[in-house]
Amino acid sequence: MAKRKTTKIKLAGDRDLLKKFRLVVVAYSHVKREYFPTRGAYEAEVEVEDRAAEVVAEIKKLGVEVKAIPGDQYFLTNILVDKPDLIVNLVDTLRGEDMLQTSVPAALELSQVPYTGAKMEGMVIGNNRNLTKRLLMAYDIPTPYFQFIRRSGVAIDEALGTPLIVKLNEGGGSVGIDDHAVKETIRDAQRRVDSLISTYKMPVIVEKFIDGPEITCVVFDDGQKKRVFMAEKIFKKKPDGKHYFTSLESYEDWDAYKYVPVDDQVLSNKIETLAIRAFRGLHHKDYAKFDIRVEEGTGVPYFTDSNPNTAFGPDKGLPMTEVMALHGVEFEDTIVSLLSKYAKGL
Repeated sequence: MAKRKTTKIKLAGDRDLLKKFRLVVVAYSHVKREYFPTRGAYEAEVEVEDRAAEVVAEIKKLGVEVKAIPGDQYFLTNILVDKPDLIVNLVDTLRGEDMLQTSVPAALELSQVPYTGAKMEGMVIGNNRNLTKRLLMAYDIPTPYFQFIRRSGVAIDEALGTPLIVKLNEGGGSVGIDDHAVKETIRDAQRRVDSLISTYKMPVIVEKFIDGPEITCVVFDDGQKKRVFMAEKIFKKKPDGKHYFTSLESYEDWDAYKYVPVDDQVLSNKIETLAIRAFRGLHHKDYAKFDIRVEEGTGVPYFTDSNPNTAFGPDKGLPMTEVMALHGVEFEDTIVSLLSKYAKGL
């Protein structure tokens, strides 16, 4: 098997262009406990205010005037008053609903204010696992066999086989995926389906669980090229004693996993090709993260999840930041590249 060291990647960026900004706004989710059906769902989102403050601090270091604005009922009014040159869009939810975050790019398009991240179409796709997986299939990108279920009581197709993992059709941050998310029998998976639909009031995806290495893949478009960064997750333990995966509980354990380089060059090249195809086909923009499981035995890289506008900030605990740092790209490099790409149009 071909081996290789982690490649160092240099992003395009011009600090002198940042002088053209009069004002940059960092938009973030307005989060309240009553917006979310469970405390776990709330806690998965509440950190976004601190993350926005960290991004603001990083932009200030570059000598750019910047402020943070929450995505609440006053958001558009504040934008129209401040008239920023650019919005760094970190809004994950509106009133606790992921699907409503498309309102932010819609409002900014209407107001003709430039913004980072996916546009409306990319956000609609990215917040719907059923739609995402169907488009991946259309673009000949491997994704595990799955079933979309809207209502409790709908029987799981036994042809899916086992083990199975049940996921909410909307939402990120492993919400709804606990230490016991992977089920060994159709009967147990059926109970999980009914429980999640009842709790979260939304459809679910029942997906064939792929045992094997997990790869985190980040695509970052620096204006010259779509750069691909990837790393393998090495888990400390199996949450359920049987399978390696990321659960909501593991977020509380800083040592739940670590990232290492992907040392199989053939696999890496294949994933890079598929990731760029997925980035384009799913209408992502600027940056996105893909979760990939490599099936034991066959070596097929299955794309299990796509995250446009994935968690963005300097915290090394964020997958995008950590994986890019493994390739020699620090968050300062990332934010300079992102901002200077938009400064060219001013």
